[in-house]
Amino acid sequence: MNLRAIRAIYIYEMKRFMRTLMESLLSPVISTTLYFVVFGSAIGSRIDQVEGVSYGAFIVPGLIMLTVMTQAISNASFGIYFPKFIGTIYELLSAPVNFLEIVLGYVGAAATKSLLIGVVILITSGFFVEIDVLHPAAMLGFLVLTCLSFSLFGFIIGIWAENFQQLQIIPLLVITPLVFLGGSFYSISMLPEAWQTVSYFNPVVYLISGFRWSFFGQADVPVGLSLLAIAAFTGICLLIVWLIFKTGYKIKS
Repeated sequence: MNLRAIRAIYIYEMKRFMRTLMESLLSPVISTTLYFVVFGSAIGSRIDQVEGVSYGAFIVPGLIMLTVMTQAISNASFGIYFPKFIGTIYELLSAPVNFLEIVLGYVGAAATKSLLIGVVILITSGFFVEIDVLHPAAMLGFLVLTCLSFSLFGFIIGIWAENFQQLQIIPLLVITPLVFLGGSFYSISMLPEAWQTVSYFNPVVYLISGFRWSFFGQADVPVGLSLLAIAAFTGICLLIVWLIFKTGYKIKS
């Protein structure tokens, strides 16, 4: 394992993040504030509690998941796409670095960035509602696993994309709708029975449900299923990344 190579890639990506630190952290703070104004105040004034939890507090896990997923994908996809775009990826591929070390460097940096942003949102939410985390270790575990798995997914998108527009297609047209329809701002139990059945085919439901359980001890699906879902998603992403480097798909021309 070439730890020096992993460290070099990781530090390079983190320095790029630090150059735009204010913009990177200010954006989720503003977005979180707006969500609380719209959902917490406007809708929260009409919905007092959801399953015994104040509506303002209930939406916090969904807000964190929404931002963490999109940020992890965005950071990881851009991190690997930019070397492809300017051609420096060939220098990386010709260096004595294997695919695992490349993935650890880029994905590790993207996961760290999204994790920091998730913590910032959690702190910001504390200024609007009172938050008690019943299972802090589980909360951190779900958050880290989500950051890692969606950073891997973003890495795959970055290799697949052929232009900057394609980098945004899946996050905007797939991930964001799945998160909004995955119980971010409501409980699946509030839906009609038919729509509950449909919702269970949404993989994001299991992630948000497990993360919300770590806060309030309540979940729309069993916690074990949530862990199984995120483990399966991570495994599939790892398999795809391995196949990409094995075949040279869109990285060797």
